[in-house]
Order: sequence, then structure tokens, then C-alpha cells
Amino acid sequence: MHRSSQPLVLCCTIALLCGCHHPDATPAKPAATTSKPAPAKTPSGKPAPASAATTPAAAKPVAMSDNSFRVDSVTLGTAIDTGYAVTTPATSFSADTHTIYASVATTGRTAGAKLAARWRYLEGQGVPVNELDQTVATDGPAVTTFEVQNPNRWPAGKYVVEISLDGKPVAQQGFEVTDGK
Repeated sequence: MHRSSQPLVLCCTIALLCGCHHPDATPAKPAATTSKPAPAKTPSGKPAPASAATTPAAAKPVAMSDNSFRVDSVTLGTAIDTGYAVTTPATSFSADTHTIYASVATTGRTAGAKLAARWRYLEGQGVPVNELDQTVATDGPAVTTFEVQNPNRWPAGKYVVEISLDGKPVAQQGFEVTDGK
């Protein structure tokens, strides 16, 4: 595997951190990245093996009542439409891709739920790349879009975006950046 000679810390430091997009929400603010992530757990509540925390998985709905606010899916891509949905889903991106979007589709009602997206570089032992959160108020289906930008080349390897709802992990989507050289 080809590794960039540029240290990962420098690359993550220069990554441009961007906000989220949601028509009914307040402006995004970067969340603190000093807290440790919650360990992954199996459905029985026991800690998951280390590999389970890094395995990319599609978003799964949280079991709640019909009107409860919940995340239905997470879709990644390089462009969004006027409704903030990713136009062409992808899980593999070129190292030259400057912006990656994560569209989070939700259903249900909320007067102010907090959605957060935590982007991590898995090749670098889960090094945080970016963490953003946004308060969402909606009376039905909605799409909230988070984005991460890097004006330089991304280090090749595996990444994950983890979505939490009111501080609880609810979905994750893995993706890969390829060098293309």
C-alpha cells in the first residue's frame, strides 16, 4: 500500500472543517474532538470485538414508535441537490476529491434533536478528521447534510463517518479514498 510521506497529523490539521446543511436547523458548529468515542457494542450490549468498530456498515433505523425521530440512512457522495440529498451515492473517492458529503435521512418529529457526524481515518488508528453537530427541528421526513473538505490530497485508505442522535451512535458508513496514481 502506498503511504503519503506527509504526516497524517498535518494532513488532518489542514483539513478544512465545514458545517452541515438542513433547511430548518440552526447553523452548524464544530463539536469538541477531545472526548473518547464510545466503544462499539453488540446487540446484546457486550463490547464488540475491535474489528467490529471499524467495519463499515450501512445505517440501520433505530427501533422507536412511528412518530419518534430517527435516522433511516446515511448516503455519501461528492454533490448534493437543493434538498440536501447526495445526487450520486459513492463509497470510494479519489484522493483529489475536495468535498465529501454525508446526507442523513431522518423520519419522525422533533422539536430539537442533535445530530452529529464524526469523520475518522481508520488507517491511522481511528484518527479523528472532523466532528460536526447540528440541532434539527422537523415534523416529518428530512435530510441533514454534513460535509468534510480537504484542499489537499486525502491520505489513501479506509475512513468512516459515524452518526449520532442526541449523543447516541445510530449509524455509520464506511468509505475508501484511493490514490489513483
